[in-house]
Amino acid sequence: MRWFCCRRAEELDRLFSEHRSSLDEPQFIQIAGHDAGEVDKIVADLVRRWPRAHVIGMAGPLPMAGGGNITVGIASMMSSTLSSLALPAEEFDRPDGLAELIAGEAIHRDTALLLVFSDRRFVLPSLLRRLPISNERMAIIGCALPEGSVLFSSDGRLERGGIAVSFSGTALRGHCVAPFLWEPVGLAFSITKSRDQQIDELNEQKASLYLERYLGKEFMDRLPLSGVEFPFLVERNGRDVCLPIVALHSDGSVAVRGHVHNGEKVRFSYVHAPSLYWSARDAAMHAAKQPAEGMFFYYSAALSGYTRPLFDSVVSAFGQAAFFPAVEVLVKDAHTAMRPAAFAAVSLTETAASAENRLSLPLPAPPEGIMTLAQLMSTSSRDMERLHVRLQMSEQRYKSLFEHNTDIVYSTDLHGRLTSVNPAFEQVLGYKKEEILYTNSLKYIHPNDVSRATRYFYRALRGNVQTYHLELPTKSGERLLFQMKNIPIIVDGKKVGIYGIGHNITEQKKAEEKIAYLAYYDPDTNLPNRTKWMELLSGQLEKAKRKRRKAAVALIDLDRFKWINDSVGHYAGDDILRQLVERIRRVLPVGAELGRFHGDKFCLLFPLKAEDEAAETSLSIVREVAKPLVYGEKEFFITASIGLAVFPDDGEDEHALLRHADMAVNMAKKGGGNRVERYCAQMNEEAMHRMEMGGHLRRAIEENELFLCYQPIVDVHTRAVKAMEALIRWRHPTLGLVRPDEFIPLAEETGLIHEIGRWVLKTACKQVKRWQEMTGNDQLAIFVNVSAVQFQHERFVDDVKQALRQTRLSPSCLHLELTEHSMLRHLSNTLRTMDELRKLGVGIAVDDFGSGYSSFHYLKRLPATILKIDRAFIEQLHANASDEAIVRAMITMGRGLGLETIAEGVETPEQLDRLRDLQCTYAQGYVICPPLLAEEVTSYVTEKQT
Repeated sequence: MRWFCCRRAEELDRLFSEHRSSLDEPQFIQIAGHDAGEVDKIVADLVRRWPRAHVIGMAGPLPMAGGGNITVGIASMMSSTLSSLALPAEEFDRPDGLAELIAGEAIHRDTALLLVFSDRRFVLPSLLRRLPISNERMAIIGCALPEGSVLFSSDGRLERGGIAVSFSGTALRGHCVAPFLWEPVGLAFSITKSRDQQIDELNEQKASLYLERYLGKEFMDRLPLSGVEFPFLVERNGRDVCLPIVALHSDGSVAVRGHVHNGEKVRFSYVHAPSLYWSARDAAMHAAKQPAEGMFFYYSAALSGYTRPLFDSVVSAFGQAAFFPAVEVLVKDAHTAMRPAAFAAVSLTETAASAENRLSLPLPAPPEGIMTLAQLMSTSSRDMERLHVRLQMSEQRYKSLFEHNTDIVYSTDLHGRLTSVNPAFEQVLGYKKEEILYTNSLKYIHPNDVSRATRYFYRALRGNVQTYHLELPTKSGERLLFQMKNIPIIVDGKKVGIYGIGHNITEQKKAEEKIAYLAYYDPDTNLPNRTKWMELLSGQLEKAKRKRRKAAVALIDLDRFKWINDSVGHYAGDDILRQLVERIRRVLPVGAELGRFHGDKFCLLFPLKAEDEAAETSLSIVREVAKPLVYGEKEFFITASIGLAVFPDDGEDEHALLRHADMAVNMAKKGGGNRVERYCAQMNEEAMHRMEMGGHLRRAIEENELFLCYQPIVDVHTRAVKAMEALIRWRHPTLGLVRPDEFIPLAEETGLIHEIGRWVLKTACKQVKRWQEMTGNDQLAIFVNVSAVQFQHERFVDDVKQALRQTRLSPSCLHLELTEHSMLRHLSNTLRTMDELRKLGVGIAVDDFGSGYSSFHYLKRLPATILKIDRAFIEQLHANASDEAIVRAMITMGRGLGLETIAEGVETPEQLDRLRDLQCTYAQGYVICPPLLAEEVTSYVTEKQT
C-alpha cells in the first residue's frame, strides 16, 4: 500500500511532480476544502488522471486543521478492494432500506473499514445503528457534514445525500482510536418539558435561558458547530450520552441530536483538553510501535474551539496523516455500540510498513495555559458538584424537617410576623398559607395567652430556647393544646427571627386524663374504685378524728347477681348494675361516698349524726335494691347483703373498719341475704373459729379423720335393699364428731371440697363393689352427695371416670345426688356436665326435691333419673293433708316423667305405710335403718339377703 497526503492546494502539484514515477494507479482519494469550486476542479483533475480511482470530495464551512486550506489523502492498495456507493438524499428517509442497500453493496465478510459521509445529520445515527458488523476487525466511521456542504464522487457533484466507502481484504489491518472527550461541568438540570428531540423547559424555565446564562450569546450564534463543542450530557444505564445542541427556536426551546424524556437530568459539558492530549498521544504511540501505511484522521467540530491550538499541535505530529473535518464523528465496531467521538484516528496497513511512515515523536507539549485551564474547570466543577450535593442534602433535610413534619412548624421575623408555615400548620389549624403569611402571629393566639406567648418570644430572641404549653384555636373555633418550642434564627451571627415548632398534645392530654380517670374510677358506674375510695376513706377518717365525729363504713354485696350475668349476659348485667347504683344514690345521705370494690361489691362511707342512722340508711338501700328491675321486657329481682362497721366504735383505722364490715356482710349472706348486719365482737370470734376449723379440716384429711357411714334405701313394698347412700362424717380427736353442715361449707370456701369429694367417690364405689361381690347382687347401687362447688369443677367428670375405672364398678350402680340449687347454678355448664354423665351411664338424683321455687320449671330440662322428696314434706305426711297432696303430686309427676321417687327422712311406721299407699317406690330413714359403718352394713345386707 502506497500513501500520500498534503494539506495545501499548492502542495498537490508538487506531490504529483515529485512522486510521478512512484505513484501507482491509486484506488482511493479523499479531498476536503472550504471552497466548493476549488474542490470540484481538483476532483475533476484527479478523475482525469486516475479514472478508475474512488474519489470522494467534501467542501463547505468545515474547520480545517493545522492551518491548511485543503486536505488530500491518496492510497494505492496492493491486495485490498474498495467499494463506493452514492446515497441519494431520498433514501435517508428509509434508514432500514438504506442500511440494507449498503450492507448488500459495500460490506463484505473481510471488510475492515466502512466510511459513511452525509449532510443528513439527524438521520446518520439511526443509519449507523442499523448497519451490520461483518467481523471483529471491522470499524464503521460516520461523518456528519454541516448544512450547505457539498459532496463529490468520481461521477461528479452530489446534491445532498451521502457516500459510503468500504475497504476490504484479508491482508488489510486497521486500528481505530475514537475517544469520548466530553466532561460534564456545573450543575444538573431536570428536563421538565420535552418533545422527542426537543427540550422545552429545564427546571420549569425556558431552556434558552440556561444556554444564554451559562454559554453566552456567542455560543448561540455559532450553533450548530458550537453545540458539538459544548453539548448536553445525560446519564443512561451508567454511561454518559452526548446530546449535541443543534438549534435554538424562537419559542425558547432547544433542539438536540438525540431523544430526550421528561425527568431526565442533563448537564453542560466541554472537551477536556488533557484527555484530548493523552488520547492523541495514545494514537501516536500505537502508530510508532506499529507503523501504518496510511492514516485517516476524522475530527468533529468539538475540536474547533478553545482546544484548537492544542489540536493543531497534534496535527503537526501526525506528519503522514490526512485530517478530514466534520460536524460530528460517529464510531461503531464489534465491541461497542454506535457512539460519538471527538475524533477517529484510523491506521491501515497491508504489509509491514516502512520506516518513512513513522510518526515524529514525541508530541509537542500542549500550549501554555490550556492544560491548567482544563484542570481548573474540572476541579472547580467537581467542587461545585460536591457543594451542590451537600446543599441538596441540606435542603432535603430541611424539607423533611419543615415540609414533611407532622408537627406545625413556622417562622417569624423580629416583629413576630409569620414568614413561613409548613403544610401541617395549614392542615391542623385550618388556615391557608396565602391568608396568614406576613400577618402577626399573635393574631392566632387566644387573647388570654398573648402576654405569656410574647414573653416566650422575646426570651427566644435573646438566644434561649423556650418550651411551653399553649392552646391555639383553629379556624373553625376548636381549641387544641400544643407543646411549643421557640428557637432563635441566627444568620451571619445575627438573630433575624424565630422558628416555632408545635406538637399537638390534645389527644395525649385526653389520654392522660382518661388513664388518670381509669386509675381512680370504675368505667361502668363512674364510681370511685377501690384505690380512690380508700383515699377518700383515709381523708374522711382523719377529718372525723379531728372533729371527734362518727362515721359508718358499709360493704354492699349483691346476692346471686352472678345469675343475672349468666342469664342475660355481662353487657345487660352492667346496665342493670348502673340502674341499681342510681337507686342507691337516691337514698344516700349528704356527704356519703359510694365506691365500687369489684364485680357486684360496693363500699359506702357516710358521716353519722345519730347512732341509728347507719342502720336506717343501710335498710333503705336494701329496700331500694329489692324493688323489681325491668330489662328487655323482663322483670328481675335482686337483693343486697350489707355489713356495717362504725368509726371509732368498731375500729379506728380504715383497715380494721373494712375487715369488720367484711365480717358483717359475710354474716348477712349466711343469714340468707337481703339483710343488714352490724359488726360485733362475736363475729371476730366466729371468724377465728372458722380459721381454726379450716386448719383442723386440712389436718383431718392428712390424718384420715374423715370416714363414711351408709344408710340403706329400700323398696317400700318389699323392704328389699335397693342402694346405700354414702354420708361423710368427721371425728376430731378433741372436738369430737363435727356435723357435715359445719365443715362442708368450710371445705367449699377453702377449696378442700375437691380433694374430699374425690376421696368420697373412690371410697364409696370401692365399698359397694365389695358388697356386690360378697352378696352376689351386682345391682346394688351407691348414692353419693355432690356439692355445688365440686360439681362445677372442670375435672369433675374425669374424677367420676377415674373412680369407676379404679374400682371396676358399673356406672349404672353409681347415683350422684345434687340439690336443686347446685343444678340451677350455671345452668348451661350444669346441663353439659349432666349430659356427659348420662352418656357415661351414671344416674342423677335430685336431692331435697321440692325445696326450690323453680324445680318444676327446670325439671323437664334436667336429665335426672331419680327424685328424692325432701324430708320436710314427709314429717307431717300422715297428719297434714296439704303435705300428703304435695307428695302425691310429686310421685305422680315423677311417674309421668319416667322418674323413680325416694322419700327421705322416714321416721315412723305410719309415714312408711302412707308412702306405700301413695305408690312411692323407695324410702330411707331411721324407721328403716339409721346410718351405719361399713362393717355394720355388711351384716345388715347379708341378713336382708337371707
